[in-house]
Order: sequence, then structure tokens, then C-alpha cells
Amino acid sequence: MEAWSQPAPDLTFASLLDVEEIRLGEPELVSGGDQVGRVVRWVHIADSENVAQFLEGGELVLSTGMSYRSSLESTATFFDQLESASAAGAVIELIHDDGRPDEAAIENVRRAAQGRELPIVVLRRRIKFVRVTELAHQELLKRQLARVEHARTVHEVFTQLSLESAGAQDIVNRTAELLGTPVLLEDVGHRVLAQAGGPGREREQGQRWLQTPVGLRDRRWGRLLAPSRLRSDEEAAQVIERAAQTLTLARMAERDEQDLLVQAQGGLVREIIESTDLNEKQVRARAADLGFAPRGRMIPLVVRIDRGPSTDPTTLQLRERSLHRDFVSAASAHRCSTLSAGLQSGSFGVVLALPAGVDVDTTLQRLIAEIPADGTTVGVGRMSESLIDSAAGLESATQVAEIASTLELRERQYYRFSDVRLRGLLSSLHDDPSVRAFAEAELAPLLEAPSGRGDRPGNQSGSQPGGQSDGEEMLGLLEQFLAHGGNKSALARSGFLSRPALYARLDRLQRRLGVSLEDAESRTALHVAILWLRTNR
Repeated sequence: MEAWSQPAPDLTFASLLDVEEIRLGEPELVSGGDQVGRVVRWVHIADSENVAQFLEGGELVLSTGMSYRSSLESTATFFDQLESASAAGAVIELIHDDGRPDEAAIENVRRAAQGRELPIVVLRRRIKFVRVTELAHQELLKRQLARVEHARTVHEVFTQLSLESAGAQDIVNRTAELLGTPVLLEDVGHRVLAQAGGPGREREQGQRWLQTPVGLRDRRWGRLLAPSRLRSDEEAAQVIERAAQTLTLARMAERDEQDLLVQAQGGLVREIIESTDLNEKQVRARAADLGFAPRGRMIPLVVRIDRGPSTDPTTLQLRERSLHRDFVSAASAHRCSTLSAGLQSGSFGVVLALPAGVDVDTTLQRLIAEIPADGTTVGVGRMSESLIDSAAGLESATQVAEIASTLELRERQYYRFSDVRLRGLLSSLHDDPSVRAFAEAELAPLLEAPSGRGDRPGNQSGSQPGGQSDGEEMLGLLEQFLAHGGNKSALARSGFLSRPALYARLDRLQRRLGVSLEDAESRTALHVAILWLRTNR
């Protein structure tokens, strides 16, 4: 098992007083003796009594007091400024030019500091402030790196537990080991499901516990708890939250009867799609053994969860499993039999056998309305009386869902190929060499690197000031022109361009393409080419 090391404690005012450079200054703590445990966020050197404007809170202020130490009132103002800015404390060097302690200034500081909570230290010997600053900032950087390493280790530990399909007790054991404190897993009725790290039930009077819910947002089934008297509540909360996520995933991944049934159904669906040796009678018999009742009307559909570049894979998997179960439960409630399978990460497919006499679209609308459908796209394939054809239709439904997920405006609960129209056709033909050759030939003048002659003299690379190539700029202009149906006035308004400027750009675009944008057939060909490019690249 991987060794665990607690992150370094925060840098405090007290720990900086132990720095050799400050000890050489013969430090005297004149106020705030019970506040030296304040955390230091940064070190700032200042001599002006108007210092608050330069502080954000948590700074250790180093000062020689040259502008204020001769006046009790000015010294008090300086301390008021530090307190108003929530400084961590102050170290003030009060030395004459000849190296002797400035006793009058020291007495001023003592009097001005009297009764304050702010930790204030007076130095009677000269030190190198730059050395104190350097050492403090090194320590702060070291702690910041330690926090990054801590986050990485936490992620790796719980990822490994997920990969090993660890149970709840194993996850709680590891969490207690990481925190060095008792950890409890309770259900919603406060019954202990698992505990580790010692007798955690004896909660001291008034003691606060860190806790985080376990389960999906709309299906909480427990909570994880640990005492908050830890070295760092922030790091502890990170561990507790990651443990809760792992427990949620583990709960959903348990090999109960329902999960085994879903896995077995998925295996049959994939075998139907990939094999050419199965016949309808064999497939129906095997599906019946897995709880599926083939009927006269069967329809394939795919539910795809929308994802972005920052989508967390764990969250995606958890949501897919939840939606899958919700859909199967809803289908059963509507007397529909299901044969389902997990497809690529973030999507699942279902062959839906409909009861006799029900309307297909009405049933689909009711089913989809009963699941949390925000951020999802549903693709539907052709209805068939053949189970083999219906299962094979999941590939078509997957394509529809993927295409529909790219639409700027989605107003339907589900989509068929007829709904995605030309985009759907081009997506289904993405591997057709003839379509590829056609699209690339139409757009070749914009896709190829410009020679640097003609359109933009002196710009051999064809790049624009904003980093966009000349071809990309023209491709975008063409796309906008076609999206507005060739209406130049509407395009000018949408792009906030004057008509002369737009006409000049379109003229250059026509010369680059070598076709007339006034010709309807040319516009159609270019529009098909651009749709193919956007759909398949």
C-alpha cells in the first residue's frame, strides 16, 4: 500500500520567529502573545504608516519604522492600518544609524502596541530583511507544491480503489489511514455501514465533524464523517469528498443481480451487431432468457450524455449508469420490454419492445419525460419486427444522437435521421471516398495554404493578426454567407460590417474559390461541402 505523508502545516508567525535571521535581531514580543499562531500568507516590507492599501490580509510586515517611530500617534496609526488590513503580524527593527538600539522608538512601539491582539515584535539588532523574505517565500512555495502533490496523491489513491472495485469497508479503511482519524459511513437513518480508525461514535461535546453526502445529487443514500480537529481541514475535506465520490461509484458498480443482467444483455446486443451467423430464432430465445420479450414492434434508441473538454470521466460514468437504470425502470412502468447495452463512455442503447396498440411517439415522449434529460440527446432508429435488425439499428441511432448533439438549437425530445436531414446523410457517408473527394475539391482553395500571391501581397504565411489563417477567415465568411441564404444585407448586419467592406471580402472570396456566389448550384455545392467538413472533422 502506498505510503501517505500529511501535507506540511501552514507557515505561522511563530514559526518565522524561529528563523535564525530574526533571532539574530534579539526579538521582543510586545503584543499579541496568544496570536502568534496566525497563518502567514506572504511577507511585505513597508515603512509608510499608510500601509493598508498595499495589503490583502495574512501578510507579515517587516519595517524599520523610519517614517513613524518618533511619534506615538504615528506608530499607533501604523498598527491601526495593519489591523484593518488583517495582517498576520509585524516585525519592526528599531536601530540608530550607528547600530545602537533606538530606545525611545522601542518605548513608543511598546506603548502603541499595548492591548492589541496583533502580534508585534521589536528587533534591537539589525538583520537582513531580504534574507527573511527569501526564506519565508521559499517555505510558502514549498507548502504550495506540497498541496499540489497532496491533491495528486489523493486522486491516484481513490482512482486505484475504483479500478480495483474496492468495497465500502476498504474505501473507508483507506480514508481513515489517509486522514489519521476515525471515519464513519452512515446511511440516511444514521446507521453505521462501515467505520475505521478507532471508535468513532464517541463524539466529544461541541466537537464539529467534517461530513459530505454520498450518492448522486437526487439519490443520496448516506454520508461520510470524520472529526474536524485535523492538521488541515481543507486537505481533509478534499480527501472526504473524493472518498464519497469513490463510494458512490462503488455502490453503482456492485455486482448485484440487476447489474449482471444488464451486462449479459449488453453482451448479446454486441454479439448481434458484430456477428453474421446468428438467426432470428436463436437471438429471440437468448433474449427471452435475459428477460426480454420480443414483440411485433421494436425500436432502437440511444441516449447520449453531452460532454465538454472539462467533463470529468467519473461524473460522466456515474450519470450514464443512473440514466440507464432510470430509463429501464420507466420502460418497465410503461409495459415496455428492454434489451440494453452500454456503448461508448457516456451513452447507452436500448431495443424497446412496445406493447400492442400504443402510439410509438407518445410512448417515447412519456418515457423520456420521466428521466432527468437535461444535457442529453436521444437518437432513434427504424422500427422493425426483427430483433436482429433492431439491435443493428443502434448504430444508426448512435449516429443520429451524435449529430443532434452538435445542433445549435435542440427543440425535440428525440431525433430520427429525418430530423437531422442533410447533416445526418453526410455523417452516414463520412467514409465514402466520393463524398470526401467532392467536399475537399469544393473547398480546396480555402483549405490549402495560400501561395502569398494575389489576395494578400506580402503575407506569405496567410496568417491574420489575431492568429487565424487567411483560409480559415474566408471559410468562416463563406459559412456565414451561406447560413444567411446568400443575403448580403443580413450578413452585413450580423457581422457589424459596412456593405462596401463586406462586398470587398465576398469579391475576394469568389476570386479565391473561382466560382460565382450568385449561382444557386454553386452555393448548394459549397454548403454541402462545408456541412461535410464540420460534421466529419
